[in-house]
Amino acid sequence: MRQDYYQEYYHLERKNWWFIARKKILSDQVQKLFQNKKDLKILNVGAALGASTIMLQEFGTVTSLEYNKECCEFVKKELGMDFINGSITELPFNDNEFDLVCAFDVVEHVQDDSLAIKELHRVCRPGGYTFTTVPTFKFMWSEHDDINEHVRRYTMKNYLTLFNIKNTSVHFKSYFNFWLFFPVAAFRVVSSFLKGNKKPDEIKSDMGKINGGVVANVLKNIFESETHFLKRNVRLPVGVSLMVISKKN
Repeated sequence: MRQDYYQEYYHLERKNWWFIARKKILSDQVQKLFQNKKDLKILNVGAALGASTIMLQEFGTVTSLEYNKECCEFVKKELGMDFINGSITELPFNDNEFDLVCAFDVVEHVQDDSLAIKELHRVCRPGGYTFTTVPTFKFMWSEHDDINEHVRRYTMKNYLTLFNIKNTSVHFKSYFNFWLFFPVAAFRVVSSFLKGNKKPDEIKSDMGKINGGVVANVLKNIFESETHFLKRNVRLPVGVSLMVISKKN
């Protein structure tokens, strides 16, 4: 994440319709996995500015790791949370340590994504789960990817190749943000075509273009409604993002 963007991202994580709806979907998936357990040992990798950690605390004790040192310092100041400053490709934890290992929209930032997935599974205990999400489809690359310093976007097929790891099985996989996929894709393709050669400080994420009001509430409800399908293991055929929950056997 570009340094001049993370303070804006702090507020987006808490107020933007996309983040609110995604939080509901992710929380429901964790609830589905572990039912009523509230004593899990959880690792949240790429914890950014704390919203996902707060969500996961409902299910147990959360250890948060974040690569961006400035984010760690910001969260310490704003929320009093102690994040570990470290890398997903070199996790500072023992093997088989956590019941649930999460990395929400993190792997796309990493050059060695195969090593990143292996590290997540290394620190996951046998019988536990890793839960990752990533953005989809290279043709949807936009200023949002630039400002967040993404390395790539994925299809389900090429993302699943990262999970060919010993003693690992894919428990659930699906695209999500399906209903809004086609208008979002169209907007980003057109925006990328029209943006021209912008200077780095002129690049803005499209994430905060709609904040609050009737339109944002409608979009939130549309996106959030997908949880009713995903909780029932219905796989959505396409989406702005994808999720993979894998089990360490």
